Amino acid sequence: MSLGTFLKKIWEGIKDLFDGLLPELKQAIHIGVTVVENIKNVIDNPVVDILTAIIPTDIDDKVKEWLRAELPNILKKLKLVEACSDETDPNRILQCALKTLEELDGDFKSAFLHDLSILIAQVAADGKLDWKDATYLLQWYYDHKATIK
Repeated sequence: MSLGTFLKKIWEGIKDLFDGLLPELKQAIHIGVTVVENIKNVIDNPVVDILTAIIPTDIDDKVKEWLRAELPNILKKLKLVEACSDETDPNRILQCALKTLEELDGDFKSAFLHDLSILIAQVAADGKLDWKDATYLLQWYYDHKATIK
């Protein structure tokens, strides 16, 4: 068996695994990746209402409300808002976190964004994803999302 054939079989196996996931888990992974990509966009192009800019419009209203309420708390727990720890306005908390992310370099920034996408996916999956599975599936999704239909 050639290396190309071997790699193709591995790819097909992983794709089958993703295709076999429950729809709500696929959606949770999509949400985790999308929110973090939107955060990256807001860092590059600041907007007035950060929460509106980063929360995908195509997700369930319950998840949107949860993100609006809990995303600032997650950012506080990740210690991205030390300078604004007394802040209560969600947009100000997000602005502070984004400022901190802007100041991080390379792997540190990637690590925070990766962890954030995992936490968001776990919540969007309503407890049906553990850390290990979410880590693996989010990385796979992010690497292959252009080919997922």
